[in-house]
Amino acid sequence: MATAQDAAAASPARATPPLPDAEGVRANPPAAAAVMARAGSENFPVASIVLPRPVRAHLLALYGFARLVDELGDEVLGERLAALDWLQEELDAAYAGRASHPLMRTLSVTLRECELPRNPFLRLIEANRVDQRVTRYETWEQVRGYCALSANPVGELVLGVFGLASPERVALSDRICTALQLVEHCQDVAEDLRRGRIYMPAQDMRRCGCSEQDLQASPADEHVRALIALQTQRVHELLAQGAPLLDTLRGRPRLAVAAFIAGGRAAALAIERAGFDVLAGAPRASGRARLRALFTVLSQRRAARRHGGAR
Repeated sequence: MATAQDAAAASPARATPPLPDAEGVRANPPAAAAVMARAGSENFPVASIVLPRPVRAHLLALYGFARLVDELGDEVLGERLAALDWLQEELDAAYAGRASHPLMRTLSVTLRECELPRNPFLRLIEANRVDQRVTRYETWEQVRGYCALSANPVGELVLGVFGLASPERVALSDRICTALQLVEHCQDVAEDLRRGRIYMPAQDMRRCGCSEQDLQASPADEHVRALIALQTQRVHELLAQGAPLLDTLRGRPRLAVAAFIAGGRAAALAIERAGFDVLAGAPRASGRARLRALFTVLSQRRAARRHGGAR
């Protein structure tokens, strides 16, 4: 279990205005356009253009839900748990075909046409409930447990949209999604700290001689850089462990999942090129870098298959 603490008050990390307090969310929930505005800034393509239009629409519906959960968990003033309760009610309504929020009405189409299970959506909501009471993690395994709520359900749902969500594929997807969450944690150390949260394992911080005060300084000192280097190595390892998922896919789903892996790889390489200094600004990969990473991912899987195994 992660160490539970009262969430510290933190100012919003982005320039967008805060949402109303939880009492006002039901009457004035976040606008769909504002929620979707971040799609272009993610480390991976939310809905690859190689996919058929209906599939892209379903993936964007999943993204809209995931972003809406995060907005309510990060930006609402006051009692955020009440706002998350409202969203769970909207999820129930979406399954019944009577949701009120535009994003949830869009999601209801995806739920019906793809027959997606409820549990992954509930886990995403629970991750944001955890964020209201847990602000520090002692071990990597605790952080990984958080990722099982905050990130892994997305991969399961994406596979569900493709009609390919077998237990074996989901297990491989979990590694990829945890890696994507971890690289985002590395990029967003400063932003998370402004919200009163640290997702870097305390054990790793002690191992690297890094204090919480070190995370507030810019540029990052050698202790912070060592900490981020350790996490980035985990990203590469997790992506490599999840890459055999590609061998079970064909056609456009295979290319779309490869793009997710490539996005994580490119983000990790961007952090490395910045000398593991994530405090001066979140290192981001260019579109060209992500494309190079995609070719690398696909060529490595072809080579692994020729040699008869994963690597």
